[in-house]
Amino acid sequence: MSDTTSDSAPTGKPVNEPANGPAEKPEDKPDRAKRIALGLGLVLIAIGMVNTIPGIPGLDDWMRELAGSQNFTIRKFPYQYLYPAVFALMMTIVALTHSLARHWSDRGRAMWLLGLAIDIALVATAIAISLGYVIEIRSVCLIDQFTGERAELIARSLAEEREFAELYGLPIPDSVEDPQCLNTLGVWIFAVIGAAMVVFLGYNIRVWGLPLVMVAILIASYTIGTVLVWYFLGDDGINKYLVTKLGGEPRQLLDGRPNMVDILINNSTGLLGQFLAVLLDVVFPYLVLGALFAASAGGQSLIKLAFLWTRRLRGGPAHAAIISSAMFGTISGGPVVNVMSTGVLTIPMMIRRGFSKTFAGGVEAAASSGGSVMPPVMGVAAFVLAALTAVPYREVIIAALLPAVAYYGCLFLSVVFQARKQNIEAIGEVTDEMRLSRTDYLYLIMIFAPILLIIVLLMTPKEAVGCGPLGLLFGAERVYEGGRCIASDLPFFLKMIQNAAGDAGSAGWWAVVLLGGLIFLDPDMRRAPRKVVRALANAGVMISTLYLMFVAVSIIGFCLNFTGLSGYISIDILGWLESLNIQGTGTPFFLFIALALTMVLAIILGMGMPAVPAYINVALLMGPVLSGLGIAIFTAHMFIFYFAIASAITPPVAIAAFAAASVARTDPMATGFAAVRVGVVMFVIPFVFAFYPELLLIPAAVLDPSPGNVGLDFIPGHDGQIHLPSLSWLVLRLALALYLFASALARHDVRCLASWEIAARMALALAIMISIPAIHLAGAVAGIVLIGRQYFVPKPARTA
Repeated sequence: MSDTTSDSAPTGKPVNEPANGPAEKPEDKPDRAKRIALGLGLVLIAIGMVNTIPGIPGLDDWMRELAGSQNFTIRKFPYQYLYPAVFALMMTIVALTHSLARHWSDRGRAMWLLGLAIDIALVATAIAISLGYVIEIRSVCLIDQFTGERAELIARSLAEEREFAELYGLPIPDSVEDPQCLNTLGVWIFAVIGAAMVVFLGYNIRVWGLPLVMVAILIASYTIGTVLVWYFLGDDGINKYLVTKLGGEPRQLLDGRPNMVDILINNSTGLLGQFLAVLLDVVFPYLVLGALFAASAGGQSLIKLAFLWTRRLRGGPAHAAIISSAMFGTISGGPVVNVMSTGVLTIPMMIRRGFSKTFAGGVEAAASSGGSVMPPVMGVAAFVLAALTAVPYREVIIAALLPAVAYYGCLFLSVVFQARKQNIEAIGEVTDEMRLSRTDYLYLIMIFAPILLIIVLLMTPKEAVGCGPLGLLFGAERVYEGGRCIASDLPFFLKMIQNAAGDAGSAGWWAVVLLGGLIFLDPDMRRAPRKVVRALANAGVMISTLYLMFVAVSIIGFCLNFTGLSGYISIDILGWLESLNIQGTGTPFFLFIALALTMVLAIILGMGMPAVPAYINVALLMGPVLSGLGIAIFTAHMFIFYFAIASAITPPVAIAAFAAASVARTDPMATGFAAVRVGVVMFVIPFVFAFYPELLLIPAAVLDPSPGNVGLDFIPGHDGQIHLPSLSWLVLRLALALYLFASALARHDVRCLASWEIAARMALALAIMISIPAIHLAGAVAGIVLIGRQYFVPKPARTA
């Protein structure tokens, strides 16, 4: 968000001009505050990029020697110090950028003072949380360090350990586990956590809007209410959903202190836990990369290239919109950013070619939303998915490949059918809007070179470095054992590649370094390098704002864990499905119902909300349900992830469609429904890979989710391998089903479809995807006959 109102307190009186010059204008102050925020954003970028430096051979030793200390760290800073420092810095940036005092400056002095108090409260609360973190975490125990008690405890424990080792002839230890902190926040931790929840959620309303915060408020209120039920009434005879126990008898709120400490310092669900780790260690370089891409001139050249590639297609600019949105979306990962970046050119051109405004806006919204599922860079939500499922990001992008191709292929078909319906012909010749200059080619290098580098580094196994052509070129020593190549004593360059291979954070970091050099191919950047500095500073502000959203999601997460609500819902839904006892349907029927419930929940929770919280909220609630029905954990999360993305085009709050409508200047709701009609396959594909997880191509998609499974067993009918003949047949069936489905929705193929044909195509598309061979073979034959009828049987002439 951008504000132009004043930071200064309104007085209701005109500002008098002093004798020595004009008075400071009210609007100068917000600029100063935002300049400070941008400066702090640069500091954050510097910290984040240094922290994510990949393993460069010899760098750590050289820096320790230079600093004269073996404990000196140049990268991968200790989390117990990094997280609280960065958290306080980010919340300060948020307060300066989205200041409520500035926002309310025109509402009177009282509102300005209230806004200023809230701004100060955000910064003060962030500092309190950061200090509380280092006070409570065992690896620091800040107060104990000041009093000297920590050193005494460690010395005493070490002496006892050494005495024990000497007594029993064991190796003499030189370190001990971190002792418990003696001096802590005590009962004040309740006040700190409580104030933090109120302030952070309140500020989220200002920055991210009410829908996200309403979910957090409802769940937090539920948590507090169930605790109070336990405190005042106990738990005898009370429904499990209505009570959250903190301890035994006598009932004391102090029993909840361990839970408060967990909220503060837990590396998984704490305020400064897993999400901050994902942001700082993995996602950070990609957010910086996206900011540099936005500052570069490559976007316009990318759109030119898309128009050039699609000039011979009847859809023309609509197909160009799909291609450019897919390519740009894999960089930005955000549907609204994608719409506003590519749609400003593609939507007007679609309208000029004869497509309706609502269809043009719908195509752009659907294509831009698909950017979030388009490898190799799919946005923040994909990195969170990798972290929550413990699946390497390189496998996530492999899993996303076929569904993304199916999605964009169906979008292409929808445009083809619409162009046929409106009798729109291809342009054919190259127009001025498509011609690529030498400068355009340089700009395209900026786009494709970093993406290619990311793909190569992510797809290269560490053990393969040195055994390929590069190993031969650089003279790596290679030994073959049992037909397997083992490279050793790698030269500096290959060792650096090996350290980055397969690691998402390292791949993103090197891509930023590459783009940082290539961006100066742009003469405008060479003339004004401050644009790059500004882009980096804006990236720091954006990252800070993003983590404010993660704080709200963290509150939802630890409240659900605290109350056990997710487990209760999972157990009860599974019990309800089993109690239906529908004969002859079995698990597939139960699974379909659970998938449909999950879809609805994901869409409802995702309305008006970014994909990350929508995905996480539903994953916490419904992920265990899907796993309980036999879906692999990764596949369940991928299913939820798709519908969190689909919420961006789902009315009544379709944020991507509304953005496209503002460009097309048409009705937002009509554009939303047009986006659903064009992109409805996004609602279909998740069901397909839920029943056919082999489409995701990775072993994690077919792992047995049973509690006793240690990750080695697969769900029945799968062995974790890719069987090319059966996979090819499945892909062909899917392609045919999507063709029938897309043409039925468009009500057109080569010519308009009759009502019976539309119904028949929808039914056959479903039949083709049923696993029973007799049914899907018959459906495929009938579907091919129906399509052939359009192409080879002439339309009957009308009788007079």
